[in-house]
Amino acid sequence: MSRGSELRVNGVTHRVEVPDHETLVETLRHRLGLTGAKQACSMGNCGTCTIGLDGVTVYSCLVLTVECDASTVETIEGLADGDRLDPVQAAFLETDALQCGFCTPGQVMSTRAVLHAIERPSVDDLVHGLAGNLCRCGAYAHILKAAERAADRSAAADA
Repeated sequence: MSRGSELRVNGVTHRVEVPDHETLVETLRHRLGLTGAKQACSMGNCGTCTIGLDGVTVYSCLVLTVECDASTVETIEGLADGDRLDPVQAAFLETDALQCGFCTPGQVMSTRAVLHAIERPSVDDLVHGLAGNLCRCGAYAHILKAAERAADRSAAADA
């Protein structure tokens, strides 16, 4: 069975007709062409599909699209403003916090979520916020460094 769902993705409203079993990551990737969120484990174990859904960070492989009717979705593609990167994206580039890049969108979205939730996150806050995101290449030290740099910049901008 198929159902229509209306999603507001990165500020743009989309009406999609999807089967009841289709996950949000599948809809984003295959129907909307937003390939930043990756589909890897399909079990909520790796974090490569991390997105924002109605202001909450979720693994989009665990959410059915039909459950998201009238929802607001934020993906990695929605963070930059034209050629101007989001501060978290910029910090990841500056600190070489990516190797193969497969996990990077999920890592960035999780970091962004921590910075939205906590005004001045500690290193422990950042580690906790990134704990659900795996990196096959083992770039964790650089990822944490990028998250710390983004948090420092966020704190400086608020001062």
